[in-house]
Amino acid sequence: MARTRYHARWVLPIAAPPIDDGTVVVDDDRITWVGPRSLAPAGGADDDLGRAALLPGLVNAHTHLELTVMRGFLEELPFFEWVRTLARARRHALDAAALLDSARLGVIEGLRAGVTTFADTGDSPAAFDALRELGARGIAYREVFGPDPMQADESMAGLRASVESMRPHETPRVRVGISPHAPYSVSDALFEAAAAYAAAKRLPMAVHIAESEDESALVERAQGPFANFLRSRGIEVEPRARSPITLLERCGVLAVRPLLIHAVRADAPDIATMVRHRCSVAHCPASNAKLAHDIAPLLELLDAGLDVGLGSDSMASNNRMDIAGEGRLAALQQRARTRRTDALPAAQVLALATRGGAHSLGLGDTVGVLAEGFQADLAAFDLNGPVHDVAAALVHAGGTPARRTVVAGRVLVRDGVPLHDDATLAERVQQHADALDRWRRADTLV
Repeated sequence: MARTRYHARWVLPIAAPPIDDGTVVVDDDRITWVGPRSLAPAGGADDDLGRAALLPGLVNAHTHLELTVMRGFLEELPFFEWVRTLARARRHALDAAALLDSARLGVIEGLRAGVTTFADTGDSPAAFDALRELGARGIAYREVFGPDPMQADESMAGLRASVESMRPHETPRVRVGISPHAPYSVSDALFEAAAAYAAAKRLPMAVHIAESEDESALVERAQGPFANFLRSRGIEVEPRARSPITLLERCGVLAVRPLLIHAVRADAPDIATMVRHRCSVAHCPASNAKLAHDIAPLLELLDAGLDVGLGSDSMASNNRMDIAGEGRLAALQQRARTRRTDALPAAQVLALATRGGAHSLGLGDTVGVLAEGFQADLAAFDLNGPVHDVAAALVHAGGTPARRTVVAGRVLVRDGVPLHDDATLAERVQQHADALDRWRRADTLV
């Protein structure tokens, strides 16, 4: 059995108070001891991290790794135009090789930022393949689309084929789920069919929901740009529910306890419905702000007892794979929204970025804390300058690459450098980005 003793100036178990001059002992892929260095069991190799904070690997509760190549591609567009341009560009300008390279780069950037677990939604196997290839942990939610009720059977046939091709390649670290995309791209019939499929096959599910005013206008009033677009395609549009959350309940989606992505526009009755069905939430503060969707009621979600994790969303709507930064922004937004300086303390932010994310994905008994028996997913960050409160230093004064990123006991980032030798990846992704730009120029001329 291979043993490593990780020593750090501060160890943050998350489920217990911080430990000064602490040690985490890892045997193979599991944590076997956490405590003061002076009491650590002997044996094995020592990895002395010095003046660093060691904590559980961060959990990115929502991302689209295959879209990393779109960083900076869709700037300053209204949401409807952003969605439509993204869909067309992905379909016409990015092939399977481009999507896989993009996902690889996204995983590597996440690992550099201390992310060890990724909850990805995508319309290809790219993220699933990249996570397995690079040794990360995650759930790859395979997306399904179909706003026309008449295409529900066809969409489900495609989803089943995709999932059945991926499931034989699942590993103990990387699982497959499904994601009926959103109310503006999924009919009620398709929501119902996807929910039944998830229940029958015991698949985790994620759904983009309650994200924007445009979505609410479609669901609640059959108005707005999405309603107009669907009518232009000959699809009948009528009011569907009191709210997008209510729509999911009526279609049976909430019965499978999905991960609800965004929930920006969830009101008090919606939150009560989410609690009743024991849903979880991926909170994406930077993406929500960048796309002008408003600030989600995060404190109300937490006060209701919902499991909430932090997500970066795609690089097309955020530009950064930085879960610690998402936590800082989440805290600042909630303090501005409530005018309370004690809203979302730094220790609670770190819990959202680790344990909260793990629980939101159904992985709370595997990762998210430093405790005996849990998987050895670790992230260490150097802390320079004065430190009065280690959690506050990490959340509000951090920003450096991870000193170490460890998944299942395997070091994937050492001293800020990913242990990945594909020297041509960045150049390939830039070539794919150039193809996107060429497509946009040609599309503009049409």
